[in-house]
Amino acid sequence: MLLIPGLTPLSGKQPVKPAWKSAAQKVIRLEDQFRELDANQLRKESLALRYEVLSGEPIEEILVRGFALVREAARRCLGMQHYPVQLIGGIAMTHGSIVVMQTGEGKTLAATLPLYLAALSGKGAHLATANDYLAARDAKLMGPLFELLGLSVGVVEQSTERADRQRAYAADITYSTAKETGFDFLRDRLLLRRNQEAAMAQAAFSSDSADAAMLPVQRDLNFMLVDEADSILIDEARTPLIISSLPDDLEARRALYQWSASAIESLVPDKHFEFDKETRAVNLTGAGRTAVRKMSTPASLGQTPLVDIYDQIELALLVEEKFTRDRHYVIRDGEVVIVDEFTGRMAEGRKWRAGLHQAIEAREGLDVTAETAEAARVTVQDLFLKYQSLCGMTGTVASSARELYSIYETTVVKIPTNKPPQRKQLDDQVFGTSEARWQAIVEEVIELHRQNRPVLVGTRSIDKSELLSEMLHQAGIDHQVLNARHLSREAEIVAQAGQAGRVTVATNMAGRGTDIKLSAAALEAGGLHVIISELHESARIDRQLIGRCGRQGDPGSYRFYMALDDDILLSGLGPKMADRLKATGRRKPRQPATVARVFRQAQAKVEAKHFRGRKMLLIHERNRQTAQRELGQDPYVDTIS
Repeated sequence: MLLIPGLTPLSGKQPVKPAWKSAAQKVIRLEDQFRELDANQLRKESLALRYEVLSGEPIEEILVRGFALVREAARRCLGMQHYPVQLIGGIAMTHGSIVVMQTGEGKTLAATLPLYLAALSGKGAHLATANDYLAARDAKLMGPLFELLGLSVGVVEQSTERADRQRAYAADITYSTAKETGFDFLRDRLLLRRNQEAAMAQAAFSSDSADAAMLPVQRDLNFMLVDEADSILIDEARTPLIISSLPDDLEARRALYQWSASAIESLVPDKHFEFDKETRAVNLTGAGRTAVRKMSTPASLGQTPLVDIYDQIELALLVEEKFTRDRHYVIRDGEVVIVDEFTGRMAEGRKWRAGLHQAIEAREGLDVTAETAEAARVTVQDLFLKYQSLCGMTGTVASSARELYSIYETTVVKIPTNKPPQRKQLDDQVFGTSEARWQAIVEEVIELHRQNRPVLVGTRSIDKSELLSEMLHQAGIDHQVLNARHLSREAEIVAQAGQAGRVTVATNMAGRGTDIKLSAAALEAGGLHVIISELHESARIDRQLIGRCGRQGDPGSYRFYMALDDDILLSGLGPKMADRLKATGRRKPRQPATVARVFRQAQAKVEAKHFRGRKMLLIHERNRQTAQRELGQDPYVDTIS
């Protein structure tokens, strides 16, 4: 997974190499030389480097000059120059590492360095980021820099048409999301499948007269730089990317979903069904099955096997017990839209599998869409392992170094900050109930508002952000809410969040890619204060939120709030311990700060469980692909699609 041949990564987390620091200083020493060049001369220097690469010159030999060109182009086009630590980060990524740079240290600018070097080969360089907003923003921001050096830039979003996707992937550098890159990969595989023979398809693709609609949108997978690497390579790795096909018995399936959604109203917990809080599974009891058999069913279900009816009733009950509107999903324009638990954003185009999505549609009284089968699938893990070179950057991945190496064979390098951090952690606050916790948060916001400090409150879900918003309204605190319902105002809300006295309530959307710039008055008041209202299932998400304050040496502070009825205790410690702690919380509204260690133990157990799930997914996918290859089948395309 290396860009530079002949270099072998070591496992786990690695320190910054002295040679990299030396190379960064050599780049800086070329500043005066390149500053004297006009725009045409700068482009000629870049074209000369491209010629050297195409002639077989190792990337390592041109790294210093290449980085110096990019640094000068950034100064002219963006009014910014790479700091030495950004240059070191770029060198580490060029060597196939994932770099850990504290939030606010300029990862977006650092990414231009390895992207430029990789693009010189003419084979294309991709950057995958967390969402369309960041992909479009970064491509627009960094585009002039690359264009000054004679390179083209493309961007792929969910709304991008097929012809525009082809042009974007044909560019030297392409910004996109992991999801769109994966779906384009699968659509290209399906396109190849529709040709009778691979040889005929290859002949068609190599012809200059071939219809563009018959050509794949992507080129070979050459170089991938993953922004927010922990989110994409670890958190999103549990969700396969799937292109679906339609089944045959649509109407009968729709009738079953709709009937089951209403039939469960007469079923009683513990008598007719049991909900296992630990495994999150629902099972009908003997009495429950008897009750279902006695129910009146529509004529359209006359041919439906009884076992299918039992399964659908259990699925409808699972939806009722486990899924909450405005937390796990929202209703928009008559459709169920998933809310991504890690990013807080709407997961456009995604649907839950195995009938779950349709069961939720039936519960909400919406038109039930077709339950689909798989036509093609790929995991994020497998997709990025197909790239010849892989690297990445993030602010919070250091604790996952071993996992990243075991799956992707990438080392993790922690880059020092440009300025000493001034971020302060205030004492944890632990409460017996959520009600007491939210009230305490409101009181802290009121006090900080009086001090004229900007405040960012992070919440785990849309419904909780709106609950806190209502409480702040009642307290007379003017504030802004940033969640998946307010996408159109995202840039505006983020731009104002660093003003003195500004209060912002946000879901995980504010945790990645948002640069909150502080006004002079806000800095004087003590900088941004971040409140983490509840631990997430991944400590990395908490750290991303914390990273909104204390950026680039600015003052700032943060504090954790926890309550003994939080979901993390149920997920991490199991129902018995969670119920015991909840009962304690009802008796004692205020808890000592030392209780916070219980929450972090629960969080660590959830993270370990998710890690095991990702490893099992990788093993399953590899076994499945091996079996299909042995049968002469495409491992990414279903044989009957």
